[in-house]
Amino acid sequence: MSVRVEVIGEASRELVDAFGRLLPQLSSTAKPLDCEAVHRMVTCDANTVLVARASEVIVGTLTLVLLPLPSGSRGRIEDVVVDGAARGRGVAGLLIQEALRIAREAGARTVDLTSRPDRAAANRLYERLGFRTRQSTVHRFSVDE
Repeated sequence: MSVRVEVIGEASRELVDAFGRLLPQLSSTAKPLDCEAVHRMVTCDANTVLVARASEVIVGTLTLVLLPLPSGSRGRIEDVVVDGAARGRGVAGLLIQEALRIAREAGARTVDLTSRPDRAAANRLYERLGFRTRQSTVHRFSVDE
């Protein structure tokens, strides 16, 4: 399977449909995105939305967030998801490697990502790619509750 990773610069029906198919595979609480939501996401200056294509079909996606902070530019990888039918074929690795290349070129000091402990295969991949577990406490406030 030949896979091509590309940066997405504009919302399209294809991208909205891809998120509709992929996000539920990442999270059972993911809400469907409409074209306006996808447009806001891909045109946000802090975001770089990457997709992986196999046979011209979007089989994976990742969002890289780059933030200029007082402590230095930081990157964050969010919502890495690969279609179940394409898993185990290196798609996530290609997406992450491209995100790291972009972050490096942008001058990011670090790139973080989070992953649930039960995603064993994903966590092994992140470790193989050089990510290390941080000793940190993550605090979350849910705005929509």
